[in-house]
Amino acid sequence: MFYKSLLSGFFLFFFSLNSFGQQTINSSIIHNGINREFIMYVPASYTGNEAVPLLFNFHGYTSNASQQMFYGDFRPIADTAGFIIVHPEGTEDNTGITHFNVGWGSSSVDDVDFTRAMIDSLTSTYNIDETRVYSTGMSNGGFMSFKLACELSDYIAAVGSVTGSMTLGAPSMCNSTHPIPVIQIHGTSDATVDYNGSIFSESIQDVMDFWTNFNNCDAVPMVENVPDIDANDGSTVERFTYGNGDNCSEVIHYKVTNGSHTWPGAPFPLAGTNYDIDASVEIWKFVSQYDINGKIGCTTAGVEETNSVELTMYPNPAHSQVQIHGLSQTSTFELISVFGECVLEGTINEILNVIDVTMLTKGMYFLKIEGGVLELVIE
Repeated sequence: MFYKSLLSGFFLFFFSLNSFGQQTINSSIIHNGINREFIMYVPASYTGNEAVPLLFNFHGYTSNASQQMFYGDFRPIADTAGFIIVHPEGTEDNTGITHFNVGWGSSSVDDVDFTRAMIDSLTSTYNIDETRVYSTGMSNGGFMSFKLACELSDYIAAVGSVTGSMTLGAPSMCNSTHPIPVIQIHGTSDATVDYNGSIFSESIQDVMDFWTNFNNCDAVPMVENVPDIDANDGSTVERFTYGNGDNCSEVIHYKVTNGSHTWPGAPFPLAGTNYDIDASVEIWKFVSQYDINGKIGCTTAGVEETNSVELTMYPNPAHSQVQIHGLSQTSTFELISVFGECVLEGTINEILNVIDVTMLTKGMYFLKIEGGVLELVIE
């Protein structure tokens, strides 16, 4: 559940003070005879002169588009990274509860085709990079994102899920046409979508195993302990990275020990919310690395352009300068934005190894150097 009764007062208050004005657009289309609504967020930086990514952000069961827009908030990220967000509105089931049809109960609404129709409509109006369409969501919205990965993969480049899973039995019917990079964030104490599976959901480990196998990733993950930044939130986080998949795809799992059915980093401090990570930041950092063909910077042979030399960057994220260590010679570099544009280039070596990024906007970049690609976040 989305703790609707507790949150509704917050959302009514903040929505009435919405400072995003003309950038927030309430829209709708007629689909299968039903008026389907969605809320768009278009950052001020959008001009229409260049194609931008599109991110779907699906709400949870019982929730709605406006609640998800505030709770699982990507708008500050979109303001710097320059992508458009769509918050779809679910329909009511036979009990009057809003939902997306992921195979539960008796719902007959075709939300997969509704998503396709939204994409077709938006790409006819906005300059959308059709190779960089992503989906994420909370709970039922996470289930929906996995359903799109299986049934609308010709449109979807990568997906993320927070407190969601795959509908029980869905992996055996999945028909993705290309490797799907996946990021899953889930609490071990989730009482709504059980971490270990239920009568309607696959276990989180089974979901990870399915996508790891489907993408031909490493079966054994690299495991890292995320710094326990907030010792008072009652939870800790481990990151599991299944790398080296086809088209340089990865499967990432943030396991939130003692985490509840909540969005990590959310602005509303519900019980069981983790604050060591920000789910919105982690999801965008992950999905934005990919287009429909795989990881940006991945060679056509399917092997990521990585260095034979162990290059490291510090600090990362960076604010004003970043140092590159492990250079074997004087090397030229290019810093590429998530739009594929070269924003900075130059020459460095092991002694003069500092890159000044003061003038660059916040966001994710790709550093191409010595035949390799390193990811850099500027804050």
